[in-house]
Amino acid sequence: MALHTWLIYLLAVLGLSLTPGPNALLALSHGALHGHRRALFTIAGGALGFVLIMALSMFGIGALLKASADALTVLKVAGGLYLIWLGVQLWRAPAVQVSTDGEGQRRSGVSLFRQGLFSAVSNPKVILFFGAFLSQFLDPAQPLWLQFLVMTLTFVLIEALVEYLLARLAHRVRPWLARSGKGFNRCCGALFAAAGLALPLTR
Repeated sequence: MALHTWLIYLLAVLGLSLTPGPNALLALSHGALHGHRRALFTIAGGALGFVLIMALSMFGIGALLKASADALTVLKVAGGLYLIWLGVQLWRAPAVQVSTDGEGQRRSGVSLFRQGLFSAVSNPKVILFFGAFLSQFLDPAQPLWLQFLVMTLTFVLIEALVEYLLARLAHRVRPWLARSGKGFNRCCGALFAAAGLALPLTR
């Protein structure tokens, strides 16, 4: 992966990780309920789930590339349209609500890990999202496995760091999300739509 492509990918991953998805909200909730140290189990489970989902997405992309030389171009355009659609949905979404169910119940590390893992892999739309997202940065002339390794490590490290910061600052972040969550969703939605428009045109 070329350095300039990786830098664009890094910026996109930062924006994606800051978007309040299920795993980020789960880490936020567990940070508030169980403390940031125990929330590391949740974050680790989610990280493993993301690795599995990204591997499935890249396997599908690799199979598509073997079937057709023009498949990546088609996938970039389709993926861009999907990212635009996600941006519109996020723009229209209400402010996120952080659950406090189960307060006072102490859960084991295995239970927190399992919940983080299931949160990452239980949504089939995530596979479609990563298929659309990762394809924007692939170079078919380079080894697919090496690009997968770089993109997966980058995403998992950034996502885990953001989730840990959310867990550590849970009591400060939750009230802010309640007040400004709608505006935050619109900013993230606009970024998704802009990425969907711009990334398929990059070379």
